[in-house]
Amino acid sequence: MRELIAYLTAEQPRINATLEEETSRLNALVQPVAAHVLKAGGKRLRPLLTLLFGRMLGYANDDIYPLACSVELLHSATLLHDDIIDDADLRRGNPAAHTLFGNTRTVLAGDVLLAQANAIVARYGDARLTTCIAEAIMATATGEIAEIEYLRSTGHPQETYIDIIKGKTAFMLQASCQLGAMIAKAAPEQVLAASDFGMNLGIAFQIVDDALDFAPSAKDIGKPVAGDLREGKLTPPLLMYCDSLQGDARKSFVTSFENGTFTEEEVLSIAASIRELGLDVRTRELADTYLAKAQEALDTLPECAERLMLGQTIDYVRNRKH
Repeated sequence: MRELIAYLTAEQPRINATLEEETSRLNALVQPVAAHVLKAGGKRLRPLLTLLFGRMLGYANDDIYPLACSVELLHSATLLHDDIIDDADLRRGNPAAHTLFGNTRTVLAGDVLLAQANAIVARYGDARLTTCIAEAIMATATGEIAEIEYLRSTGHPQETYIDIIKGKTAFMLQASCQLGAMIAKAAPEQVLAASDFGMNLGIAFQIVDDALDFAPSAKDIGKPVAGDLREGKLTPPLLMYCDSLQGDARKSFVTSFENGTFTEEEVLSIAASIRELGLDVRTRELADTYLAKAQEALDTLPECAERLMLGQTIDYVRNRKH
């Protein structure tokens, strides 16, 4: 992954400078909230995907940077909103914005960032781009509603979980790839390949994230171990664990999951059992099925340095440790 890391290292200052420039235009009351969520850092995967697809398909102009950052602002808005919905105290080991600025101001700042993402894309004067970002916003919000609807539910199939994580993560990565292809005026089949790559990469990214939720290292990055269990989200490791139980043990798990009555000792015991049974590994194997689809889509695109680095994003997702 040397090439990808070198490329990201080279591009990250420009990406961060663009994010700072765009948020500096916001109202002074909004800027501290925006600065706080962006200061928490992150991998800047979404801007990177837009840049790589744009460059791979022939777009060389520097005006791609605000477009690349538009989905990062959308992502930042969802983080502000998610932490309120989840009542989370921390974000990447730092205080969540709502704990510093209050719920109301944080929600409204998130709304401003959503509008700003739209406004940035609208500058390019291409209806396809504005439709793309608008659809990503709608799909992401719908995914959040679906997640809330199925909280503490054990009666829905894995397909419902996939639909939820498409909204949580995959639609934003898909939009990042599509924007890069679209601004490059790529052929329809290339835009479709970019779309398929981003969707499958995004699904896999979230599945791996759900496997990492049960890693002992979760607490090292500001997340409680088994946070999904505590919040009542039936992710693949938990679904597999539930399916492994029989009789009274299964009934007890379902009752405690649906009512949110696990003790701290029980939570840690279930997390340990998931690791001992290898269910976190099986979850990663599920992610691999989507990464294979992402690779198939990528293989249809022009062979070049950017395609090599996009392939390395697949390796990055597959091997994530945090």
